[in-house]
Amino acid sequence: MKIDILTLFPEMFEGVFSSSIMKRAIEEKKVEVSLHNFRDYSKDPHHKVDDTPYGGGNGMVLTCQPIFDCVEALKKENTKVILLTPDGTPYQQGIAYQLAKEEHIILICGHYEGFDERIRTICDMELSIGDYVLTGGELASMVVADSIVRLLPGVIEEGSHQNDSFNNNLLDYPTYTKPRVFREMEVPEVLVSGDHKKIEEYRYQESLKKTKQRRPDLLEK
Repeated sequence: MKIDILTLFPEMFEGVFSSSIMKRAIEEKKVEVSLHNFRDYSKDPHHKVDDTPYGGGNGMVLTCQPIFDCVEALKKENTKVILLTPDGTPYQQGIAYQLAKEEHIILICGHYEGFDERIRTICDMELSIGDYVLTGGELASMVVADSIVRLLPGVIEEGSHQNDSFNNNLLDYPTYTKPRVFREMEVPEVLVSGDHKKIEEYRYQESLKKTKQRRPDLLEK
Protein backbone atom coordinates (compact mmCIF):
# COMPACT_ATOMS: atom_id res chain seq x y z
CA MET A 1 0.00 0.00 0.00
CA LYS A 2 1.01 3.59 -0.63
CA ILE A 3 -0.29 6.51 1.44
CA ASP A 4 0.25 10.10 0.29
CA ILE A 5 -0.59 12.86 2.75
CA LEU A 6 -1.19 16.46 1.67
CA THR A 7 -0.34 18.85 4.49
CA LEU A 8 1.04 22.31 5.18
CA PHE A 9 2.94 20.97 8.19
CA PRO A 10 4.86 17.80 7.26
CA GLU A 11 7.11 18.22 10.30
CA MET A 12 4.16 17.23 12.52
CA PHE A 13 4.42 13.64 11.28
CA GLU A 14 8.06 12.96 12.14
CA GLY A 15 7.48 11.32 15.52
CA VAL A 16 4.42 9.33 14.50
CA PHE A 17 5.95 7.70 11.44
CA SER A 18 9.35 7.08 13.00
CA SER A 19 8.12 5.12 16.02
CA SER A 20 6.55 1.82 16.96
CA ILE A 21 4.48 -0.24 14.51
CA MET A 22 4.31 2.50 11.87
CA LYS A 23 8.10 2.72 11.73
CA ARG A 24 8.47 -1.05 11.41
CA ALA A 25 5.79 -1.29 8.71
CA ILE A 26 7.57 1.38 6.67
CA GLU A 27 11.01 -0.19 7.14
CA GLU A 28 9.68 -3.62 6.14
CA LYS A 29 8.00 -2.05 3.09
CA LYS A 30 4.53 -3.11 4.12
CA VAL A 31 3.50 0.47 3.40
CA GLU A 32 5.03 3.50 1.72
CA VAL A 33 4.12 6.83 3.28
CA SER A 34 4.94 10.15 1.58
CA LEU A 35 4.28 13.67 2.80
CA HIS A 36 3.54 16.48 0.36
CA ASN A 37 3.45 20.15 1.28
CA PHE A 38 0.84 21.41 -1.16
CA ARG A 39 2.23 24.93 -0.72
CA ASP A 40 4.93 23.74 -3.14
CA TYR A 41 2.24 23.44 -5.80
CA SER A 42 0.94 27.00 -5.41
CA LYS A 43 1.22 29.19 -8.49
CA ASP A 44 0.95 32.33 -6.39
CA PRO A 45 4.19 34.40 -6.42
CA HIS A 46 4.29 34.18 -2.62
CA HIS A 47 3.13 30.53 -2.52
CA LYS A 48 -0.15 31.45 -0.86
CA VAL A 49 -2.61 28.61 -0.39
CA ASP A 50 -5.49 30.49 1.24
CA ASP A 51 -7.62 33.58 0.77
CA THR A 52 -10.53 35.44 2.32
CA PRO A 53 -14.00 33.87 2.01
CA TYR A 54 -16.55 35.20 -0.46
CA GLY A 55 -19.44 36.75 1.42
CA GLY A 56 -17.24 37.78 4.32
CA GLY A 57 -16.54 36.05 7.60
CA ASN A 58 -13.65 35.19 9.87
CA GLY A 59 -10.53 33.31 8.95
CA MET A 60 -8.94 32.20 5.70
CA VAL A 61 -10.05 29.50 3.28
CA LEU A 62 -7.80 27.01 1.47
CA THR A 63 -7.84 27.65 -2.27
CA CYS A 64 -8.47 25.04 -4.97
CA GLN A 65 -5.44 25.33 -7.25
CA PRO A 66 -2.61 23.96 -5.03
CA ILE A 67 -4.66 21.02 -3.77
CA PHE A 68 -6.11 20.17 -7.19
CA ASP A 69 -2.66 20.23 -8.78
CA CYS A 70 -1.07 18.16 -6.01
CA VAL A 71 -3.78 15.50 -6.11
CA GLU A 72 -3.67 15.33 -9.91
CA ALA A 73 0.11 14.90 -9.84
CA LEU A 74 -0.17 11.95 -7.43
CA LYS A 75 -3.41 10.27 -8.43
CA LYS A 76 -3.42 7.00 -10.33
CA GLU A 77 -6.18 4.77 -11.64
CA ASN A 78 -6.47 2.86 -8.36
CA THR A 79 -6.26 5.87 -6.01
CA LYS A 80 -8.83 6.70 -3.33
CA VAL A 81 -8.76 10.38 -2.35
CA ILE A 82 -9.93 11.14 1.19
CA LEU A 83 -10.63 14.54 2.74
CA LEU A 84 -10.34 14.87 6.52
CA THR A 85 -13.13 17.19 7.64
CA PRO A 86 -15.38 17.58 10.72
CA ASP A 87 -18.50 17.12 8.60
CA GLY A 88 -17.29 13.88 6.99
CA THR A 89 -18.54 10.34 7.60
CA PRO A 90 -17.76 9.27 11.18
CA TYR A 91 -14.67 7.07 11.05
CA GLN A 92 -15.18 3.53 12.30
CA GLN A 93 -13.29 0.25 12.40
CA GLY A 94 -15.30 -1.13 9.50
CA ILE A 95 -14.07 1.71 7.30
CA ALA A 96 -10.49 1.01 8.39
CA TYR A 97 -10.85 -2.59 7.18
CA GLN A 98 -12.22 -1.37 3.84
CA LEU A 99 -9.38 1.11 3.35
CA ALA A 100 -6.77 -1.49 4.28
CA LYS A 101 -7.70 -3.27 1.03
CA GLU A 102 -6.86 -0.23 -1.12
CA GLU A 103 -3.61 0.02 -3.06
CA HIS A 104 -3.18 3.79 -2.93
CA ILE A 105 -4.72 6.39 -0.62
CA ILE A 106 -4.37 10.16 -0.64
CA LEU A 107 -5.26 11.95 2.60
CA ILE A 108 -5.96 15.69 2.38
CA CYS A 109 -5.46 17.68 5.58
CA GLY A 110 -7.58 20.79 5.81
CA HIS A 111 -6.47 23.81 7.80
CA TYR A 112 -7.36 27.40 8.75
CA GLU A 113 -11.08 28.26 8.63
CA GLY A 114 -11.83 25.60 6.05
CA PHE A 115 -11.41 24.81 2.37
CA ASP A 116 -13.06 25.90 -0.85
CA GLU A 117 -16.17 23.76 -1.31
CA ARG A 118 -15.05 22.78 -4.80
CA ILE A 119 -12.19 20.74 -3.34
CA ARG A 120 -14.79 18.13 -2.40
CA THR A 121 -15.27 17.34 -6.10
CA ILE A 122 -11.87 15.61 -6.35
CA CYS A 123 -12.47 13.45 -3.28
CA ASP A 124 -13.89 9.93 -3.16
CA MET A 125 -14.56 10.00 0.57
CA GLU A 126 -14.79 12.48 3.45
CA LEU A 127 -13.98 11.33 6.97
CA SER A 128 -14.32 12.75 10.47
CA ILE A 129 -12.64 11.19 13.51
CA GLY A 130 -15.11 12.76 15.95
CA ASP A 131 -17.59 15.50 16.72
CA TYR A 132 -15.04 18.16 17.55
CA VAL A 133 -12.85 20.58 15.63
CA LEU A 134 -9.05 20.41 15.38
CA THR A 135 -6.74 23.15 14.15
CA GLY A 136 -6.09 21.03 11.07
CA GLY A 137 -6.49 17.60 9.55
CA GLU A 138 -2.96 16.45 10.37
CA LEU A 139 -3.84 14.66 13.61
CA ALA A 140 -6.89 13.10 11.96
CA SER A 141 -4.77 11.80 9.07
CA MET A 142 -2.32 10.25 11.55
CA VAL A 143 -5.20 8.44 13.24
CA VAL A 144 -6.57 7.15 9.95
CA ALA A 145 -3.15 6.10 8.65
CA ASP A 146 -2.25 4.27 11.87
CA SER A 147 -5.58 2.43 12.03
CA ILE A 148 -5.19 1.27 8.41
CA VAL A 149 -1.52 0.26 8.51
CA ARG A 150 -1.94 -2.01 11.55
CA LEU A 151 -4.48 -4.03 9.52
CA LEU A 152 -2.15 -4.66 6.58
CA PRO A 153 -0.94 -8.26 6.15
CA GLY A 154 2.20 -8.96 8.13
CA VAL A 155 2.22 -5.73 10.14
CA ILE A 156 0.83 -7.32 13.32
CA GLU A 157 -0.50 -10.80 14.02
CA GLU A 158 -3.95 -11.18 12.51
CA GLY A 159 -5.40 -12.45 15.79
CA SER A 160 -4.29 -9.23 17.48
CA HIS A 161 -6.81 -7.15 15.56
CA GLN A 162 -9.55 -9.72 15.01
CA ASN A 163 -10.66 -9.27 18.62
CA ASP A 164 -10.26 -5.49 18.68
CA SER A 165 -12.95 -3.27 20.09
CA PHE A 166 -15.72 -2.44 17.58
CA ASN A 167 -15.33 -5.69 15.66
CA ASN A 168 -18.86 -7.18 15.58
CA ASN A 169 -20.05 -3.98 17.28
CA LEU A 170 -18.61 -5.04 20.63
CA LEU A 171 -15.96 -3.51 22.84
CA ASP A 172 -12.94 -5.66 23.58
CA TYR A 173 -13.00 -7.99 26.60
CA PRO A 174 -10.79 -7.18 29.65
CA THR A 175 -7.29 -8.66 29.65
CA TYR A 176 -4.83 -9.50 32.43
CA THR A 177 -1.19 -10.49 32.82
CA LYS A 178 1.20 -11.46 35.63
CA PRO A 179 1.17 -11.29 38.59
CA ARG A 180 -2.02 -13.22 39.25
CA VAL A 181 -2.71 -11.14 42.35
CA PHE A 182 -1.84 -7.45 42.60
CA ARG A 183 -2.88 -5.36 45.61
CA GLU A 184 -5.52 -7.95 46.47
CA MET A 185 -6.98 -7.77 42.97
CA GLU A 186 -7.01 -11.27 41.48
CA VAL A 187 -7.19 -12.44 37.87
CA PRO A 188 -10.56 -14.17 37.21
CA GLU A 189 -10.30 -17.91 37.91
CA VAL A 190 -11.62 -18.91 34.50
CA LEU A 191 -8.61 -17.34 32.73
CA VAL A 192 -6.18 -19.67 34.51
CA SER A 193 -8.42 -22.73 34.26
CA GLY A 194 -7.01 -23.92 30.94
CA ASP A 195 -10.56 -24.53 29.68
CA HIS A 196 -10.50 -22.68 26.35
CA LYS A 197 -14.21 -23.08 25.69
CA LYS A 198 -15.07 -21.50 29.04
CA ILE A 199 -12.50 -18.75 28.45
CA GLU A 200 -14.01 -17.96 25.07
CA GLU A 201 -17.52 -17.77 26.55
CA TYR A 202 -16.28 -15.64 29.48
CA ARG A 203 -14.63 -13.17 27.12
CA TYR A 204 -17.73 -12.95 24.94
CA GLN A 205 -19.96 -12.28 27.95
CA GLU A 206 -17.51 -9.67 29.28
CA SER A 207 -17.52 -7.96 25.88
CA LEU A 208 -21.31 -7.86 25.95
CA LYS A 209 -21.34 -6.51 29.52
CA LYS A 210 -18.77 -3.81 28.82
CA THR A 211 -20.53 -2.74 25.63
CA LYS A 212 -23.89 -2.57 27.42
CA GLN A 213 -22.38 -0.42 30.18
CA ARG A 214 -20.21 1.90 28.08
CA ARG A 215 -21.56 1.90 24.54
CA PRO A 216 -25.14 0.57 24.44
CA ASP A 217 -25.57 2.31 21.07
CA LEU A 218 -23.31 -0.33 19.53
CA LEU A 219 -25.62 -3.14 20.59
CA GLU A 220 -28.51 -1.47 18.79
CA LYS A 221 -26.63 -2.09 15.54
